[in-house]
Amino acid sequence: MNKSILTKREKEVFTLLVANKTTSEIAKLLGISEKTVRNHVSNAMQKLGVKGRAQAVVELIRLREITL
Repeated sequence: MNKSILTKREKEVFTLLVANKTTSEIAKLLGISEKTVRNHVSNAMQKLGVKGRAQAVVELIRLREITL
């Protein structure tokens, strides 16, 4: 079994979302496009089987993938 469900980049994106960063701010901080940020969020939500960013954050905290 994989240690982490998410890729390193997906985890970085969600860590920044939890830190109250916008998609635009995350894109600038990571040097990627806003579309790529949205793709990472979408891919992570699909892996987690959730329908929204908030649900994804709750699930990632529950799984100890990210912390507040």
